This record gives sequence, structure tokens and C-alpha cells, in this order.
Amino acid sequence: MKVILLLSGKTGEDYARKAIKLFEERLKHYLAFEIVYLPELKRSGKISEQEQKQREAALLEPWIKPENTLVLLDERGREYTSEAFAAYLQKKMNAGLRNLVFVCGGPYGFDASVYKRVPERLSLSKMTFSHQMVRVFFVEQLYRAMTILRGEPYHHS
Repeated sequence: MKVILLLSGKTGEDYARKAIKLFEERLKHYLAFEIVYLPELKRSGKISEQEQKQREAALLEPWIKPENTLVLLDERGREYTSEAFAAYLQKKMNAGLRNLVFVCGGPYGFDASVYKRVPERLSLSKMTFSHQMVRVFFVEQLYRAMTILRGEPYHHS
């Protein structure tokens, strides 16, 4: 199974890019992992928040296909402990999925059409984080989950 992190726009902050790169390199020892950047839509006074979400939904459309199992990173999603997230990943790996795609949307969340087509959601916290931090937290938790599954000490260090 390949895990893909699908992001709306580039990671702009240097600290976040460095942290993501660190965990991306570490993850290569455990599973096939890729970060894919969708074009970022700049909001101008000419388009509404709703229109921006619709345009982002259109960019996501090619990813909604049978070989991809999508999970939206969303504040209303299911929360897991690190151990439970590791178990969730193990279950997905055991299911023989081809691609498990975690989607981090734009600044206004997802369009209603995306929520209808992608029912699975994951929340990293009830708190609100910047998109830069969500990216860092997610790749770190993915790495942590893999070390938990392998019985390695990272989780308790």
C-alpha cells in the first residue's frame, strides 16, 4: 500500500518544510510514501469562499477513483490516539488497498460535494492549526504509527 499526502498548495514556511522532509525521509524505511501538491488557489476579492472551495474540489476530482481510498483531514473527523491511529493504518494495510490518500484541503475546508463523495475523515485535534502545522503533525504521526507497528522505541522516547 502506498500512502499519499495530498496538499493544497506548497508548504511555505521553512521550518515546516524541514520538519516534513525529515519525517518523509524516515518514512521511506517503512512504506511507500509520497507528498503531492495541488495548485494553490489564491483568493482574491473576485471569488467567494464558496467558489474557492468549488475550484479546489475540481482539483481533487481526478483523485476520486477506485484505486484510491481518500481520507479527509478535517476538524470534524474522527480522532485517534497514536496507538489507535497505528492500528487504523494496519487495518488499511491488511485490506490490500492500493493507495491510501490523506487530503489536506484549502484554508476554508472542503466543498459539500467533496464531503458527499469522501465520507472518511480524520481529525488531528479539536484545536485549530495552521495548514503548515497540520502537515508537520500529520507526517510525524504517520512516522510514529509506523514505529509503533514495528515495536520501535520512538513512541516512548
